[in-house]
Amino acid sequence: MAARHDSQEDPSDAGSVGLPDFGDNIDQMTFEQILEMDDDEEERDFSKSIVYGFFEQAENTFKSMDTSLAKEDLDSLSSLGHFLKGSSATLGLTKVKDSCEKIQHYGAHKDETGNNAVPDANLCLERIRKIMPILKHDYSEAESILRRFYHDQ
Repeated sequence: MAARHDSQEDPSDAGSVGLPDFGDNIDQMTFEQILEMDDDEEERDFSKSIVYGFFEQAENTFKSMDTSLAKEDLDSLSSLGHFLKGSSATLGLTKVKDSCEKIQHYGAHKDETGNNAVPDANLCLERIRKIMPILKHDYSEAESILRRFYHDQ
């Protein structure tokens, strides 16, 4: 299977053969673990179903986040950030995971590291408003890369 990407991984790099260079959007080793579950390396039905299920889940979660942000519901934003962080981490979507983790922390009245309290709810909301476009952009990039990988773009 030839991926539609100009840059191929060297077979000696992390044991990868024929996978595109995902850059810093997707952790190659994590994503390979998902690919190892495929029965057919040409069709990749199993991993594709997981990835496309994530796309649907992410889009629905973004809608919920937008609603929660409009309602200024930090608890909900923290929960949604935590939820999407887990599923994006499973696929190796590092930038998406990192932004979701920040939203989780901000929603819990903490700084981006989760180590220091931030009692000002308005400051937490402002930080989430700033990170949401970054999250959606990073998701869009990862989605595009994965759709190309599965030859759907």
